[in-house]
Amino acid sequence: MIGKLRGLVDAVGEAHAIIDVNGVGYEVFASSRTLRALQPGQEVSLAIETHVREDAIRLFGFTSEIERAWFRTLQSVQGVGSKVALAVLGTLAPQDLANAIALQDWASVEQTQGVGKKLAQRIVAELKDKAPALSAAGLTIPTVTAGKPDPAAQQNTAAAEAISALTNLGYQPGPASQAIAVAMRELGEAADTAKLIRRGLKELSK
Repeated sequence: MIGKLRGLVDAVGEAHAIIDVNGVGYEVFASSRTLRALQPGQEVSLAIETHVREDAIRLFGFTSEIERAWFRTLQSVQGVGSKVALAVLGTLAPQDLANAIALQDWASVEQTQGVGKKLAQRIVAELKDKAPALSAAGLTIPTVTAGKPDPAAQQNTAAAEAISALTNLGYQPGPASQAIAVAMRELGEAADTAKLIRRGLKELSK
């Protein structure tokens, strides 16, 4: 099984990219968000999810392990296949998806093309207990191109650290994640771990 590819972007299509690895071109399907970040000639490293069927082998590429984890988790929901999972990840970044689930904000998920109200409600309902673990797992989200700073990773780290701190204080992961999601929405991207914890404790005390 292929778990990772490092090579040059040869071409970018509507739903896939061709990654040239030592002269071999791999067709890799990816979310629209990932594809927009890829440029021909660019060196990339992608986490790969391999699906093997009787008639085909399909590769799905992700810029981080946490995004791949969400891809797998989304497909545990009835009615969500690989196409819908990629569409959701193209609409919502991993942390935004975690926030939407923590807040039971199905309307944000419904913005995804091909996802109706009922499916969006099912996604946030069935994944509410899995979101905290996945959110905390995303302590760092690497950029597509190595060597460049990633503000999103810093924000994600602060959120994960805040959730961890609240659970260490005895709060359950679900309520802790929801409280931090509220704090992030109110305080914005510049909020550090301490501010998120203070706002999260205020939310939990209601």
